[in-house]
Amino acid sequence: MSLYGALNIGVAGLAANANALGATSSNIANVNTVGYKTQKANFETFLNVPGMAGNSSAGVASIISQDVTTQGLPTSTSSPTDMSISGNGFFVVATNSSPTAQTEYTRAGSFTPDEEGNLQNAAGLYLLGYKLDTAGNVPTNTTAMSLVNVSSLSGKAQATSKLGIQANLQSSSTLVAGYTTGQMTSGAVTPDFQRTVNVYDSLGGSQPITMSFVKTGANTWAYEAAYAGAAANLASANPIGTGTVTFNSDGTMKNVNGAAPASGKFNLTVPWAAATGLAAQTIAIDLGTVGSTSGLTQFDAASSLNGTTPDGSAFGSVTGVTIAKDGTVTAQFSNGLSQNVYKVPVATFTNPDGLGQVNGNAYIATKNSGAANVNLANTGAAGSIAANSLEASTVDLATEFTNLITTQRAYSASARIITTADQMLQLLEQLPSN
Repeated sequence: MSLYGALNIGVAGLAANANALGATSSNIANVNTVGYKTQKANFETFLNVPGMAGNSSAGVASIISQDVTTQGLPTSTSSPTDMSISGNGFFVVATNSSPTAQTEYTRAGSFTPDEEGNLQNAAGLYLLGYKLDTAGNVPTNTTAMSLVNVSSLSGKAQATSKLGIQANLQSSSTLVAGYTTGQMTSGAVTPDFQRTVNVYDSLGGSQPITMSFVKTGANTWAYEAAYAGAAANLASANPIGTGTVTFNSDGTMKNVNGAAPASGKFNLTVPWAAATGLAAQTIAIDLGTVGSTSGLTQFDAASSLNGTTPDGSAFGSVTGVTIAKDGTVTAQFSNGLSQNVYKVPVATFTNPDGLGQVNGNAYIATKNSGAANVNLANTGAAGSIAANSLEASTVDLATEFTNLITTQRAYSASARIITTADQMLQLLEQLPSN
């Protein structure tokens, strides 16, 4: 090898170690960057005569790579929209809120709502997910992802669909002979027992339903259900439900409306008028279990209402969101209701270390990484999602400071090669020409 070759090897050493210093510097600078993966300088030799055995001189070059597959330590946070992935995979993100935005992938899950409610991480990347239908189902076209928005719901109400009644009807009440359906509601017959129960309609409004009972025979009672609100709210006249209740000789429930097999339940349909804008509503009325005292009873004690258990809820506003391990984003409402609104998927790759690095601590798919496989979280090869958690950087400061020292020494040594070769060249130049 000539002295000029030694100079070139020294220059190659300077360039390779300067490149390595850049990787170490980047690691140290990003020690607190969420989801950051440590960069590593890989050195390789360049022979002056490739493939030739013997004492061939070798230069050096360094190639920077990221260890994408190593997972950082999860750290707890107070934000419910902060997320980390436990296991394989990346969040699918968009570079902006436009439908034509480029798709990228990241482990940086520091998401917070922007001014429009779209979840955006600290790098300005928007989280993508599947918007669920009212039944909580993922779209059949699994490529149809949209921005995850936690402010798109203003509130939620739930119509009453079930109503349980616990009451006692006094067995010694006087029989009403000649009773005909509707007479309690019209006022022609005074009920032995009457109570009004409030239920909720499809818009979250409270609506009064009056239940009236009169004894018509031994262990036999007639009931009428009437709407106690404005008559114009109904498409038909009161009562909206009628029937009979029979009891066993021990005061327990025997049957309602002569059902076969015997049952303590019946369906009450409220015929809302079209002008109300309310959805059709059928309420399953539960008067108790046959042969038990769990609901309606007939004992010789004063008639009384022990309790009612209507479901449904008045209108409630959004109070927050929760995110489950499978990526389900659930909106919580002030009335105690909840609704699943999105599923956050996880993208996996055949070779994650082959991903292309881009700004914002994100990646793009390349030929080396293979195409993204987008699956629901916690299924197959996709990892699970942890809310109130962020993945810390994988940088080890002790290692990086050691690398700083060794890189500086290697750089100095390469510089010494150049100065030594230069001195030898100067000696050659000083040799006499004769």
